[in-house]
Amino acid sequence: MDKNIEKWSTMKEVQEYLGVGRESIMQWINKRNMPAYKVGRLWKFKLSEVDDWIRSGGAAEENSEKENKEN
Repeated sequence: MDKNIEKWSTMKEVQEYLGVGRESIMQWINKRNMPAYKVGRLWKFKLSEVDDWIRSGGAAEENSEKENKEN
């Protein structure tokens, strides 16, 4: 088996990884196109995709001063 294959993460794992609650993640999925996949009744995630989404500003506040903080 290829060791480079990333495992799927659960909602709970993503909550712990990001330090946010389920409601925040659900809002990001519904309103901000957070990469998530419905498998039956469960949400599954690839942490690498979540990281890329966050780095591209997906989770930033809409009126964010993000650009100023980074400089």
